[in-house]
Amino acid sequence: MAELPPVEYAVAVERYLAASGLAEGSRRIYRIALNTWAWALADRPAPTGPERRRARPPVLPLALLDHPDAAHRLRAAADRRSADTDPRTLNRELSTLRAAVAWWRVQHWLAGDPTTDLHPRPRPEPATAPLTPDDLRTLFALRAPLREQALWHLLHESGAAIETVLALNTDDLDLPRRRTLPRPGRTTVHWQAGTARLLPLLTAGRTTGPLFLTDRRAPAGTPTTDRCPHTGRARLSYRRAAELFTTHTPGWTLRQLRPPH
Repeated sequence: MAELPPVEYAVAVERYLAASGLAEGSRRIYRIALNTWAWALADRPAPTGPERRRARPPVLPLALLDHPDAAHRLRAAADRRSADTDPRTLNRELSTLRAAVAWWRVQHWLAGDPTTDLHPRPRPEPATAPLTPDDLRTLFALRAPLREQALWHLLHESGAAIETVLALNTDDLDLPRRRTLPRPGRTTVHWQAGTARLLPLLTAGRTTGPLFLTDRRAPAGTPTTDRCPHTGRARLSYRRAAELFTTHTPGWTLRQLRPPH
């Protein structure tokens, strides 16, 4: 017996995610994005900031996506979000909605496609010039979390590649000598006073595992090398580190932290 189509948008979202084959962490991100578009369909502004993840989206029928003005509502919501949302984030959310709608149409739950005119937003050219001394003073004076400040100081003072720094483990550090322990085939990373002040605080109580960790516990299936044995959290990814840096700054990129040669 064929499964009946869902009436509610939220139920359709869960069925799409269940069939997607995505890991739990990815499903959580997709769910947040799809819930954001529910506010647009209800003609209500979507919550922003931390409230966005915790807010319960409005209950509405999936059939609203087949309403004649659904495309207009979605375009208007995308225009509003483009004013205060990074183009990469918005484009990812648009892509998530298009993928879900395409799957719902294959299930014959929708007749039309209101996402046809939702085009990716242009991404600004990335800044490449190193940050000025004034920029750095402003950055290091921010009330940012310890993890972010330690990462930013280390990237600037060492000049090491971002990938190299994020791959470090706590047992790679030689804190008294302000460097990483020499390892065959690996670059030795050196740092200065700012990083030396922050790293002992960051690593307190941890002797092994990734140096820079995510805020949440690692999802099931995370390799042991990328999971902290003390906290259960995962290694911080390049994408997440870049997002956090952009959030705290006026559009700067992590690569601008490297000192000029």
